[in-house]
Amino acid sequence: MKVHFIAIGGSAMHNLAIALHLKGYQVTGSDDEIFQPSKGRLEKYGLLPAEIGWDEKTISSDIDAIILGMHARAENPELLKAQKLDLKIYSYPEYIYEQTKEKTRVVIGGSHGKTSITSMILHVLNYHNIDHDYMVGAQLEGFECMVKLTEKAQIAVLEGDEYLSSPIDRRPKFHLYHPNIALLSGIAWDHINVFPTFENYIEQFRIFTDKIEPNGTIVYCELDENVKKVSEQARTDIKQLPYATHAHRIEKGVSILKDKNGKEHPLEIFGEHNLQNLNGALLVCEKVGVSQADFYKAIQSFSGASKRLELVKRTAGSVMYKDFAHSPSKLKATTQALKTQFPERELIACMELHTFSSLNKEFLSQYDGAMKNADKAYVYYSPKTLSHKKLQDLSPDEVKTAFNSNNITVFTDSNDLVNSLRTNNWQNKNLLMMSSGNFDGVDFDKLGEELLA
Repeated sequence: MKVHFIAIGGSAMHNLAIALHLKGYQVTGSDDEIFQPSKGRLEKYGLLPAEIGWDEKTISSDIDAIILGMHARAENPELLKAQKLDLKIYSYPEYIYEQTKEKTRVVIGGSHGKTSITSMILHVLNYHNIDHDYMVGAQLEGFECMVKLTEKAQIAVLEGDEYLSSPIDRRPKFHLYHPNIALLSGIAWDHINVFPTFENYIEQFRIFTDKIEPNGTIVYCELDENVKKVSEQARTDIKQLPYATHAHRIEKGVSILKDKNGKEHPLEIFGEHNLQNLNGALLVCEKVGVSQADFYKAIQSFSGASKRLELVKRTAGSVMYKDFAHSPSKLKATTQALKTQFPERELIACMELHTFSSLNKEFLSQYDGAMKNADKAYVYYSPKTLSHKKLQDLSPDEVKTAFNSNNITVFTDSNDLVNSLRTNNWQNKNLLMMSSGNFDGVDFDKLGEELLA
C-alpha cells in the first residue's frame, strides 16, 4: 500500500503515518510547517519530507490512499491534484475506521476524560498482554507511538474526539468510528466556533450513540445529566451500562479503591473525576474479557496520561501538578480533586485562557465558579492571542466577573504571574498549572524545581 499524508506534521497525523510505516506501508507526506516533537519522530523513521511546503508533483495515480489532515485547506494544491486524479481521499478518522472495521471497536467519547479513560484501558490490556490496536490523543509513558494498527489484533481502542474530521469533511471524528462498545464520560459545551449552541453540541453525542453497531453497548457516567439523557435514549438493541464514582477512601494523600469483596487497592492517581473514569474503564475492560480481579491488579500501577493531573514536583510539604484542563468542567474537576486529596494544604491554581472557546466573550460566563475550590486562583490570558484569533478584546475585570469568585487574580503577562508565584513560601502549599498551552513559554519542570526546591 502506498499512502500519502497531506499535513503529515500534525500530532495525530504523524502518529498514524508512523503506525502505517511500521505496518509495512509505503508512506510519504507533506506540510507547510512541522514542529517538535513531530519533526524529530518523523525524521527517526525516515518520514520527514525533504522540503517544507506543498507540491502537487508528489501526487501520482499510483497512490492507494490520500489521508487529509485538518491543518490543510480545501484549496490545497496536492488535494486538488488528488481530486483531479480521482484518488481515494480519507480523513484521519475515516482511515482509522478503514483499518479497524473488522475488529471490535471500543470508542471513548465525551467532553472530558477521553484520554484518561483510553489510557487506563490500554494500561490494563498491556499489563495482561492482551493484543489490541489503539489510537489515543496524548503521549503515554512506555508508548513509542500513539497509534498502533496491526492485522492480528481483534480489539481496537480509539479515543473519540468530537472535533471536525477534515477541511472537506465537517463531520465530528467520533461519528466515523461505528463502535461496538462506546463510552460517554461527560458533556460540557466546547468548540463554540464549530458548535454555536449547547443544543447543537449535545446533538453530536446523540448522533454518536446512533452510530453504535447493532447489539452494541453504551457505557456512560450516570452522574452527568446530559450524558444520562443521551445514553438512555439510545436504540433498544444497545445495552446500557451506567457507572458513577468508584467506592474509595483517602489516606495520607493516597486514594484506595474498595472492591465488591471488600479488598483494597491503592492507586497512583486521584480525584473524583478519575475515580469515575476508572469505573468506566473497568466496565469496558470487562466487556472485552478482563476480569475485575485482573483489572484491579493492573490499575494500581497506572500513573496517568501526559498532562492529565501529571506530577511535576513533590516535596515533603508540597506538590506541583500540571493538567490539560481549560474548559469550565475540567477546571472544576481538577481543582476539586487536588483540594480534596490534600485538604490541609493551601491550593494555588493557575489557568490559561488559550482556546477559541475560552477567549470568546459569549462563552466566558460558562466559567462561573470554575475555580472556587482553590484558595488562590490565577487566571492568565494573552492579548496577543486574542488578536491572533481575531476575537474581541477582553478586560481583566470582565474575566474576573465571569469567574465570579473572590479568590481570582487576573494576569495578562505570564512573567507577572510567575513572579507572583515566586513570592510564596511553598511549605504546606500545592501548585496546579492548567492549560492546553504553556502560559507563553513557561517551563513547568524548571518552575517546579525553582519554587518547590
